[in-house]
Amino acid sequence: MYVYDQYDQKIVEDRVKQYRDQTRRYLAGELSGEEFRPLRLQNGLYIQRFAPMLRVAVPYGLMSSTQVRMMAKIARDYDKGYAHISTRQNVQFNWPDLEDIPDILAELATVQMHAIQTSGNCIRNTTTDQFAGVAKDEIVDPRLWCEIIRQWSTFHPEFTHLPRKFKIAVNGAVSDRAAIEVHDIGLEAVQNEAGELGFRVSVGGGLGRTPIVGSFINEFLPWQHLISYLDAILRVYNRYGRRDNKYKARIKILVKALTPAVFAERVNAEWAHLKDGPTTLTDAEVARVAAHFIDPSYKALDDQDAALKALDAEHPGFARWRQRNTFAHKKPGYVAVTLSLKPTGVAPGDVTDKQLDVIADLADRYSFSEVRNSHNQNIILADVEQAQLFTLWGELRENGFATPNVGLLTDIICCPGGDFCSLANAKSIPIAEAIQRRFEDLDYLFDIGDIDLNISGCMNACGHHHVGHIGILGVDKKGQEFYQVSLGGSSGRDASLAQILGPSFAEADMADVIDKIVKVYVERRTEEESFLDTFRRIGVDPFKERVYAANH
Repeated sequence: MYVYDQYDQKIVEDRVKQYRDQTRRYLAGELSGEEFRPLRLQNGLYIQRFAPMLRVAVPYGLMSSTQVRMMAKIARDYDKGYAHISTRQNVQFNWPDLEDIPDILAELATVQMHAIQTSGNCIRNTTTDQFAGVAKDEIVDPRLWCEIIRQWSTFHPEFTHLPRKFKIAVNGAVSDRAAIEVHDIGLEAVQNEAGELGFRVSVGGGLGRTPIVGSFINEFLPWQHLISYLDAILRVYNRYGRRDNKYKARIKILVKALTPAVFAERVNAEWAHLKDGPTTLTDAEVARVAAHFIDPSYKALDDQDAALKALDAEHPGFARWRQRNTFAHKKPGYVAVTLSLKPTGVAPGDVTDKQLDVIADLADRYSFSEVRNSHNQNIILADVEQAQLFTLWGELRENGFATPNVGLLTDIICCPGGDFCSLANAKSIPIAEAIQRRFEDLDYLFDIGDIDLNISGCMNACGHHHVGHIGILGVDKKGQEFYQVSLGGSSGRDASLAQILGPSFAEADMADVIDKIVKVYVERRTEEESFLDTFRRIGVDPFKERVYAANH
């Protein structure tokens, strides 16, 4: 993973000193709340329903075991003993005291971490595939390009005060596990006929109150021009994006208003002034950034197919876990392992300080001292020797990480909702737990197969409900919490927005509603047909008829 140089470290340490003084001035009454607000936001500090929330940046989801131990320490010393993995691969703390934030940031700086630009109207954390660098279907490792974007975007003088927040995702594989088409900018690594590397560029994607799938405006951008082209996009947005209405200030609204074709014309006109200029990437610059990544020292191993199949036959629980929670590795003899943070009764994405310490130890012993956070709110050990899988499984079971549900209905993406967030219309976590309890039968869960179920507590869509195969949105109806259900969304290469099923439901009805939806799928599917494929074939009406039958 990337290791800081002296410039990275100085930037982070200087920001800590600056924010410490800003906090002192605010607490002394020298800064008003309105003056302090943009300062705290660009240092990752929100004011939630009951307490401040600090969002710690985890660039493209990678953490060292040392950094994980620091997350455990902060959870223990400054919070209530746990942390939360967000859908942007960051780490959030929900209960720190405002006056402690400078000390927390200082501790983060000692392990090459920070909270810079994790909030505010700026370029946020760049995200990517949680299996970057190890996936067999990878065209190029996207982490290098994420880091180049991070260095370009950090404290960029032009783009510190954009019309609204701005999110970039990079995908380097055949499958899109980074959800690039629902980002402000999505970059897909491609090769032309000559084998040269470039990027397809999508703009104007996003969720929230106006969900839109992005539009590709450049089918092949040579890698050398990546930064100048990003500059051009951001300049057009910064100039023409609306600032009079925050609900219409995202780039997706501008792209839709202009049309993608006109937006692309304006980008190309701006790019004409920037192309081949000082921001053109060179082999030397790419090599400089690449030199800061420490690659794992892989052994020359053989795949352990026969031995693993024998263990599968002897231990059905291991077989189930291996089927759902492991991912094929490009290196023979290795496998990527997902630690499920979705056991029933635990808020999706939550992890305790003790568990974080365990994860750090596991990373040291099994995965080159590195972990990844996924936007699905799980944690990955990306480089596990296949010969050690059975032993690792035993340790994961002991520590609550071996629920064999990755990609299944109970592997729920869920925002903190009304239990924490001041913007939420309804609670999300109790809905997730009710659904998990309804579908605890693993035989049935495995028979149902892959389903993405995403829950958001409000239309800001932090739980990505618009792109869930099943999406749930918390709504307020005359002071009461209700839930709107949608079907057919997808964040992958076939990105699509879900269709609203109909009128919303009370909290007590939600597990029954999901049960009815699943039963329609099981009854109507063809052999080996996924939920999404079935929905696209039969449409929304059969689901609607079943769910609302009692109301007619």
